[in-house]
Amino acid sequence: MVAVSAAYSSNSYLNLASSQTAASTTAYTTATSTATTTASNQSAATAITLSSAAQAALSAKDFATVLSDTKAKLATLLEEADRTSPLADGKLAVDLSGLDQRELFAMASNDSFSADEQAAAGIEMQRRFENAMSGPAGVAQVTGNYTALYKAAATYLDSLGTEEKAGDDWIAGRAAVTEGLKQLQSDPKTLPDTNDQDPVQLYLALVNAGAAQQQQDISDVATSARASLDTLYADAIANGKAPTFNKKTTVGTYIDMSGFSSRTLSAIALNTDDKFSAAETNEAKAALNTKSGAALLAGFKDAAKSSDPTAFSQNIISILSSMSAEERQAVGWSDDFYQAAVSSYESTSKLTQMFADAGGDSTSFMSWMG
Repeated sequence: MVAVSAAYSSNSYLNLASSQTAASTTAYTTATSTATTTASNQSAATAITLSSAAQAALSAKDFATVLSDTKAKLATLLEEADRTSPLADGKLAVDLSGLDQRELFAMASNDSFSADEQAAAGIEMQRRFENAMSGPAGVAQVTGNYTALYKAAATYLDSLGTEEKAGDDWIAGRAAVTEGLKQLQSDPKTLPDTNDQDPVQLYLALVNAGAAQQQQDISDVATSARASLDTLYADAIANGKAPTFNKKTTVGTYIDMSGFSSRTLSAIALNTDDKFSAAETNEAKAALNTKSGAALLAGFKDAAKSSDPTAFSQNIISILSSMSAEERQAVGWSDDFYQAAVSSYESTSKLTQMFADAGGDSTSFMSWMG
């Protein structure tokens, strides 16, 4: 989730949403951003998920160590960006995606960090929550089914650190999501009647008001990517090995871009400011194609397990809705691809309904389709 602790209430997603939408309606529209794709039988969902082992590893450190690690990482980020503050004109000026959830919470909630640093962490926390919502929100807009959207919120909230989950705001938000899921069991196409602590409805209200968190400017992302690559090169040279993009190298240091975010890879691949070499852009394109291909394959495999014949088209809608315009451009996925997925969902839904009206069900329809 985004900032939900009283210790940094000025950055709270809940408080921010309430203040920005007080005069607006809560009608629903969608937004696009990057997230990891998952799916349910009702519809596809985009969420940030962690394995049990990963969650255990995050919780293994005591909070004092988390604070210390966060300070060190932030100092490195600021040094690489040649900045003294992570904010510029109220927007993120450094890439905080490398901080894990507990580190981000520590930065946002602890007074040993400056006001700018706490605000930057709050922005990043909000961005992550919105990223997790964007894919399933795109699906909900097409299908009218809110179940996967609430499931994605539950998954995201449950992935946060123990300190954040101990806060009253998190507890209230998670309870609202639980209530929402309960109501959706009987009426999945009606937005649940919960309360003003419901992070899903606050997100939808923010999007409708045009107040959702904006993506970091792609030019700034490219600047951060340039600094990150230069640091990797310098480290390799300092260790006496030449940097290379050859995975099979035995004498050099392989520069692995697979850990870069999709948006960072897109900035390198598009190279709109001519900051990168041909070798760097080619490597970024390869890494981005691997990520996008894996997402499509995961969506296909997940759909194959589902009894819902529209599951694959919903997964595609979710993936595309969670991507920024630059990411879609870099990987070569046009608006026509999105429209094709929507058309596939609509036509398959119509066929499924016709089959059901004739006395069949979705399971037998899937068998009939082969």
